[in-house]
Amino acid sequence: MSERLPEFEAELWRWKGHASWHFVTLPADLADSVRLHGFLAPRGWGSVRVRAVSGGVGWDTSVFPDKSSGSYILPVKADVRRRLGIGAGDRFPLELTLRDQAMV
Repeated sequence: MSERLPEFEAELWRWKGHASWHFVTLPADLADSVRLHGFLAPRGWGSVRVRAVSGGVGWDTSVFPDKSSGSYILPVKADVRRRLGIGAGDRFPLELTLRDQAMV
């Protein structure tokens, strides 16, 4: 079962570790929907499978719980950032669909 979340705007930020991972933090008001979806079919590290779309660019990934924000973080791959022309600190619109947790 999939569920489309309301579109939102997010700021891209860079992980402070050695790797160059980039993420967005989901708005807190969407966290409960994500948490419930993940609770119904738990996955490793509390991750929830999603389909993300922005500016006509779509990608399949997972969101992960983030203790510091109380929400979830979404990784944004280098290829996606390049195709969207975005970097750390940029804001951009995002649409997420929570995917079937059982899908491979």
